[in-house]
Amino acid sequence: MGGIVDFDVRFPASSLSVREMSASSGVPEDGIRRITHGEGFPVLGEREQAWELAAEAARAVLARTAVRPADIGQVIYAGSGDWDKPFWSPAARVADALGIEGAHAFEVANFCNAGMTALRIATDAIELGRTGYTLVLIGDRLSRMVDHTDPGSKALFNFGDAAAAVLLSGGDLSFSLLHSAMRTDPSWSDYYYGEHRDNRVVIRRAPHRAGLADAYVENFGALVEETLGALGKELTDVAYFLINHGDKDMHERLLETIGLPREKSVFNYHRLGHMGGADTLIALQGLLTDKKLARGDLVLLASSAMGFSWGITALEFHA
Repeated sequence: MGGIVDFDVRFPASSLSVREMSASSGVPEDGIRRITHGEGFPVLGEREQAWELAAEAARAVLARTAVRPADIGQVIYAGSGDWDKPFWSPAARVADALGIEGAHAFEVANFCNAGMTALRIATDAIELGRTGYTLVLIGDRLSRMVDHTDPGSKALFNFGDAAAAVLLSGGDLSFSLLHSAMRTDPSWSDYYYGEHRDNRVVIRRAPHRAGLADAYVENFGALVEETLGALGKELTDVAYFLINHGDKDMHERLLETIGLPREKSVFNYHRLGHMGGADTLIALQGLLTDKKLARGDLVLLASSAMGFSWGITALEFHA
């Protein structure tokens, strides 16, 4: 069985405040706080690049585990596809920076579900014996894709930046990856889209369409049921349910609908925005830091993405 040996998360040095977003957009600060639920969060600065943060996290993981670069058979970079440079491979760039030679380096683009998608691809390859170690990197430039001068984009004003590195293998695991269930509703494929503007890509939304909130609850609920059924588990067996931080109201509604108490999740909205695909790993890292996990605990990671895709990744804590 494949799973996570170790992982790390890195944040950029710069930040973005509610006050700054209000000044740029003209949206009152209180209106922005209803979206961010905090005063600000980390974002990439003008001279910061996502791949560098991911490489920094990967260096820390390889140093702690004493895994040699030569032992890495795959390097997967996961995100939205808007990399630091166009027509470019951040996976290959990180591999080069870490001295990883001979590995297959490639990208997975599934927006904020890409990290968990990459974990599934990695564990499949490990279980088939195609590689001993895979390094999954999660990095995006979400904050730079938001037009903070556009009041109509305020629903995205909580988009921040973070990077993560996850080392996967078939042994010496911190977490086994027990099951992965994912699905996409393609009828939402054009609801959000990118637009070239001022030498960058910005996110635009089509005219408002009702039903997306219901789709979140229905799809996540179905995937949780599928996952627990595959594992022969009950909802009471779930130690923690960690969800990406796209929308706090949705987070709370989902917990209530599924039937899990707030105490079985993690809320970082007071200090962080939606940090892309790293959200659930940030929450998981917090549980480890606070020593809230016990051996054998079942942790479900709920990830979602524009497109729209949803995923539930089931982990079992080892130590």
